[in-house]
Amino acid sequence: MTSSPSRAAVIGGGPAGLMAAEVLAREGLAVDLFDAMPSVGRKFLLAGRGGLNLTHSEPADRFLARYAERSEALRDAIAAFGADAVRQWAEGLGIATFVGTSGRVFPQDMKAAPLLRAWLHRLRAAGVRVHVRHRWTGWDAGTGELVFDTPNGPVRHAADATVLALGGASWPRLGSDGAWVPLLGARDVDIAPLQASNCGFDVAPTRPGANGWSDHLRQRFAGQPVKPVAARMPGQAPQESVQGEFVLTDTGIEGSLVYAFSARLRDAIAAHGQATWLIDLLPQHTADHVLAETRRPRGARSLSTHLKSRLGIEGLKMALLHELLSPQQLHDPEALASALKSLPLTLARCRPVEEAISTAGGVRLEALDANGMLRKVPGVFCAGEMLDWEAPTGGYLLTACFATGVVAGQGAARWLRQR
Repeated sequence: MTSSPSRAAVIGGGPAGLMAAEVLAREGLAVDLFDAMPSVGRKFLLAGRGGLNLTHSEPADRFLARYAERSEALRDAIAAFGADAVRQWAEGLGIATFVGTSGRVFPQDMKAAPLLRAWLHRLRAAGVRVHVRHRWTGWDAGTGELVFDTPNGPVRHAADATVLALGGASWPRLGSDGAWVPLLGARDVDIAPLQASNCGFDVAPTRPGANGWSDHLRQRFAGQPVKPVAARMPGQAPQESVQGEFVLTDTGIEGSLVYAFSARLRDAIAAHGQATWLIDLLPQHTADHVLAETRRPRGARSLSTHLKSRLGIEGLKMALLHELLSPQQLHDPEALASALKSLPLTLARCRPVEEAISTAGGVRLEALDANGMLRKVPGVFCAGEMLDWEAPTGGYLLTACFATGVVAGQGAARWLRQR
């Protein structure tokens, strides 16, 4: 007689859950994957709409440092399934990758859909059963079975091991709504509050009685990028600035350069009620050169004409100077030069978590054992963005979701074998 394979359930059809399902199926386990949405990988597809950034090609030590205080906790996972492994995995699905000028890694055709289709085809060929429109609502109090709400009513499912990959609370319309927090909290799992990460910010009023940007700036420039610029936090030296671009919104700022600072800006607002961001509007020029040009006599020319001809300052950059500086500062060569190289922007609050690209907080890594299993709930493993780590955009988010999915899948398979 032969025994039937152990049954593993994966709840969440994003990158972490799909990767855990792949690992479990490779181990010869019977795998059922559940997702609340009508199809899996919805956030994955939307994230790749402008070009799917899979990972980053920078050296391993710099790559790991992007996870800040969680770098050490994620070291083994990233080492086992880091940037090179992600590229090899994509190649195995028939998806060639390339390194862009920024060091980011993309599929050759820049699209997420072909990769997801190939991945799902391989999973189904490996025996993974996919169940959509199954929203997990916890465990049956009597049997311990998993319980799901479906269009046909409640469904129960028995599993020998479960991997939870339920995401954070950003983009709830795509399924990541944080509804799992009270379910695990009821089991005494240690969870850090979910917060916005890689998010936009609202500016503090720039004039007495105003509400954020002036009507003039908002109506003329909202939606436009500010580039090239560099930015830093107070206390950082100019050489520590990060170069890039950001976008002016109706209420403040967003974009890749903002996301690189979002954790520090969010924490500063929490600690002090507001945060200051320093913008270098002329990263291609030295401070001495800028000062020499603001001191240069301009004769009958207007300030705008002078700055445009001598330093290329015009349009939105010129509008920001008028928005954030007083007339006295604008006409003081030293104050103007200082602002051009270090324009302070005061931020009042993060945009709501449901608008963020990702979330910070979640199941604390200390609540897991070395296999990724919840210490308080044996047989239940966690992976992906529902864990308490965060990283900037640039491929780091996806790589950590893949890597923690591998850890959870391997951990669940190991636990079942030991049983």
